Amino acid sequence: MEKWFVQAKRADFFAIGKKFHIDPVIARIIRNRDIIGDLAVEEYLYGDLRSLHSPYLLKDVEKAARILMEKGRAHKKIRIISDYDVDGVVSNYILWKALKRCNMEVDFRIPDRIADGYGINERLIDQAKTDGIDTIVTCDNGIAAIPQIAHGKKLGLTIVVTDHHDIPYEMTGREKTYLSSQADAIVNPKQPDCGYPFDKLCGAVVAMKLVQVLYDLMGFPEDAYEEFVPYAAIATVCDVVDLKGENRALVKVGLDRLPAVDNPGLQALMEVNGLAGKKISSYHLGFVIGPCINATGRLESADMAVRLLMERDPSKALTMAGQLKDLNEERKSMTEDGVKEGFAMVENQGRKEDKVLVVYLPDCHESLAGIIAGRIKERYYKPTIVLTKAEGVVKGSGRSIEGYHMFEALNEVKDLMLRFGGHPMAAGMSLPEENVAEFRRRLNKNARLTEKELTRKISIDVPMPIDYIHMDLIEQLELLEPFGKENPKPIFAEKNLHVLSARRLGAKKNVLKMKVQNTSGKIMEALLFQGVDEFEEKLTLKHGKQQVERMYSGRDQQIYIMCTYYPSINEFQGNRTIQIIVQNYMV
Repeated sequence: MEKWFVQAKRADFFAIGKKFHIDPVIARIIRNRDIIGDLAVEEYLYGDLRSLHSPYLLKDVEKAARILMEKGRAHKKIRIISDYDVDGVVSNYILWKALKRCNMEVDFRIPDRIADGYGINERLIDQAKTDGIDTIVTCDNGIAAIPQIAHGKKLGLTIVVTDHHDIPYEMTGREKTYLSSQADAIVNPKQPDCGYPFDKLCGAVVAMKLVQVLYDLMGFPEDAYEEFVPYAAIATVCDVVDLKGENRALVKVGLDRLPAVDNPGLQALMEVNGLAGKKISSYHLGFVIGPCINATGRLESADMAVRLLMERDPSKALTMAGQLKDLNEERKSMTEDGVKEGFAMVENQGRKEDKVLVVYLPDCHESLAGIIAGRIKERYYKPTIVLTKAEGVVKGSGRSIEGYHMFEALNEVKDLMLRFGGHPMAAGMSLPEENVAEFRRRLNKNARLTEKELTRKISIDVPMPIDYIHMDLIEQLELLEPFGKENPKPIFAEKNLHVLSARRLGAKKNVLKMKVQNTSGKIMEALLFQGVDEFEEKLTLKHGKQQVERMYSGRDQQIYIMCTYYPSINEFQGNRTIQIIVQNYMV
């Protein structure tokens, strides 16, 4: 189900537009993002690295930096252990490059997704001890590894944790008791006693903040850490943290600097994906570059991605980048198979009435569970957990919706699981196979989701006739980028659009190009990129097959739609024309 509504937040949009030299429509969208006051609007539109908070506000960050300095001076071996996703890979690279620049003896390890699971474990700790490692630095993991860190401390290791995940806790009645580990220093803005004013950082930014302090203590130039800003931007977008405040400023600067970044591996990755020399957007990070990095940790080893970022030979980097792209293509194909199987299970096995979808796909590659869960969640708009069979246990990954805190929901059934961790919107877990049915039953029994919470909300920024769209407005929309969590791409809408004609495009005929006309007589092209078959089915159901055939042949008919859209510029053979991209529709 969907509910469309228009945001009705008030302000003097004409006055804001005049003051900041923007269209009143742009001013309205900014107000809809709860950006209020001249200083906030100024920062939103033009924020840069000066918007970043002091890294010294992070609890233990100076302590962690001084530990690393001492270890470096004593020529002790340091090992970085990260997660295997984009955030983990990037934070690993940032720390490795920085510690190398500080002339420290450093290497890295990344857990194998299948053999090790998420985060630091006793095998990795024992291996570090065997290898003569003195100090372990975690990134994008470690906050929940309380027994594992205790094991490391017994072995005499120094352990520094940098992380951004929720702090583990136990419930006593209605009271939360946060758990702590024996790590020598913990840098995580989510710690209850951390004074950092913004706790929505990704792991790579936390790592970069540690580097910033380390560089400062070692007398490096004040801007030395900035080489890592483009990498931190990639991780921020790909880890889907809030794109507001300093995250927005950091990503904005990072995107600007990315095309010229001095990294043959990253340049090669952009080249094999057809992005060389082009302006990079948050879309390219989240849906092109990020998935290639992620594919290594899913199907092979995330070491491949770290080594690509380390590679200085452009020829070797190009070969490695090609391998990452090929892996991602394989991952896409396997994902589609898993998504189809997941949809079939929900439709055919009595799952559609569940408030929380628990889908067990034993033969699915466990690394794809999260992606498949996300796709199922999008179709049914319900919290979804996809479980797979892996080496004697069941492992899974979940994706949630607003109004359902997945980490807290899992905490209520933690007796059924071997391990779990995550955020309000995503989580991972492992459990014995015999607990799967009870896991599904209890999650649904505990779910307090109402019909209102299970209804997808389409928030329209501006109900805007297509004849208002002009080139300058579309170009001003770029001021609102980067788009992502908490700063979504604006949604416009118009009703009573007459579909004058339509035709399918693409090798798979899965894109619909329409010519639409509004009640003022304005005619414009409209593109629908997803769900074309479903769109046609709905039109046929309402208007009949003959009317749809007349639409495809461009003859008179009475097919009207209401749609949400985003305007764009189509450039073809030197001509620039305005078109709209249809996002949601009602027939």
